[in-house]
Amino acid sequence: MTDTRSATIPVGEKDRLDTARLTAWMEANVAGFEGPLTYAKFAGGQSNPTYRIDSPSGAYVLRRKPFGELLPSAHAVDREYRLISGLHPTGFPVAKPYGLCTDESVIGAMFYVMGLADGRNLWDGTLPGYAPAERTALYEAMCDTLADLHNADYQAAGLGDYGKPGNYFARQVERWTRQYRASETETMPEVERLIEWLPRTIPEQTRTSIVHGDYRIDNMIFAPDTPRVIAVLDWELSTLGDPLADFSYFLMSWVTEPEGRSGVLGHTGPETGIPTIAAMTARYCARTGRDGIPDLNWYFAYNLFRLTGIVQGIKKRIAAGTASSAQAETSAAGVYRLAAASWKFAQMAGA
Repeated sequence: MTDTRSATIPVGEKDRLDTARLTAWMEANVAGFEGPLTYAKFAGGQSNPTYRIDSPSGAYVLRRKPFGELLPSAHAVDREYRLISGLHPTGFPVAKPYGLCTDESVIGAMFYVMGLADGRNLWDGTLPGYAPAERTALYEAMCDTLADLHNADYQAAGLGDYGKPGNYFARQVERWTRQYRASETETMPEVERLIEWLPRTIPEQTRTSIVHGDYRIDNMIFAPDTPRVIAVLDWELSTLGDPLADFSYFLMSWVTEPEGRSGVLGHTGPETGIPTIAAMTARYCARTGRDGIPDLNWYFAYNLFRLTGIVQGIKKRIAAGTASSAQAETSAAGVYRLAAASWKFAQMAGA
């Protein structure tokens, strides 16, 4: 069972690369590379367009900023490259970094080249077609890999200044409140209550680690025939922060309805083989040396508040006529559902 994101599609006119200049750059900068090269675009909807490069010396992946005008901090492929370059020597599963090109004249945008992680890219969290024991092993591998990321010595990896070390949730709540206010189209009572309640109840941050920011099943590649993560992908939201932000975001799948994506609500336990939240929490705590984690309901409320801010931005762009996705309208309708779910978890956390 593989996701279409690992498949490639013909490259449209707007996404073409200058093969002569790219070949010359790779010959000069990528160890062992031999041309000529051919390329295709990965089908998935990454915000940083991603290509498969094939040549006599092997297969590579090229990830670039979108062409055209961008916000200064958006699509920071140089940050992603720095992260995987820091993590790769530690043995953490990321693709092998080959080179970063900041010269936009080569293909029209900054890009980096990494190795191709050849394996399974799974999309549906319920893992149809797998036996219960296989599902258990895959989920345990995801949990262990996340724990290993949070155990990683970011100072030794040269990432000591990759983000601000403290007050992670305070900064995030402030950021997403600002984002929501900037794209507000109407008053939503639940969001008003969350904006008042979240900053007052922020849990204490006891650890700082590298935080992936979007850790879920479809953002990793598994070995073809063993339950092992061989590469974690899509580091564009990564920073230094509270590891419980990542762990609670990972656990959001357990409280999300299955819709062919990461949600597994109602699908856990011995019958399916998908571990329960309690089992995942015990495993994560054992591997990270914690004696437990605080009430997850606050973290679930926060994660849904953050998603509310993101989706409200899409809604605002529809109102302004600048949203491009055909699914934008459906996404925007979800803002009420997200806000209500966020407030429900806040109430469960004592609001």
